[in-house]
Amino acid sequence: MSSPEAEFEQPAGPVADLPAVAPQLRALRRRASLTLEAAARAAGLSPAHLSRLETGQRQPSLPVLLGLARIYGTTVSELLGETVADRNAVVRAVDMEPTAAGGWTYWQAGASGRGMQALRVHAPYGTQGDIVRVHPGEEWLYVLTGRLWLRLGDATHRLGPGDSAHFDSLTPHRIAALDPEGVELLFVHTLLQSPTAALCLGPTTGDMP
Repeated sequence: MSSPEAEFEQPAGPVADLPAVAPQLRALRRRASLTLEAAARAAGLSPAHLSRLETGQRQPSLPVLLGLARIYGTTVSELLGETVADRNAVVRAVDMEPTAAGGWTYWQAGASGRGMQALRVHAPYGTQGDIVRVHPGEEWLYVLTGRLWLRLGDATHRLGPGDSAHFDSLTPHRIAALDPEGVELLFVHTLLQSPTAALCLGPTTGDMP
């Protein structure tokens, strides 16, 4: 079985579907006063893997970017070096540019500089990889199209269009799209402002049905 890191990393080079993130990753880690070792430990990555992300030898997928954004108390957009408009209360559809990351696609649905990050996400068929996610904060998701498999602790749930979930992120969780077309959802999560806050990734014991 491949490692969680291998599940999420994308080769650098012309085939990569992300803009260059290396300069922002290193600068934001330093802004959070985290060493490479401490940040890697909080993200459940090896220092060598995080170093490869920071030097552009690998490109992270959306789940990894979400984890790093939480740890550094920032947004995925800032990690990608995107220019975000001022903190307007309204985000127009025409301004929501799609960004692809490791098979996932997301649209920024909220302004920067807030305590929460709002995204519209298209998750591809299958899972996030053989990992379970645990971190401080809260998450809320709402299924727009498709069917979603959600594992929360020892419980599993199937969600369809119109269904939602709001949970403490310290509850081990994992999601998967059940339809070949994937699933589209609204996703809101709290950002961590403390550089010592932890994000842990570990192997899951439950398989997707």
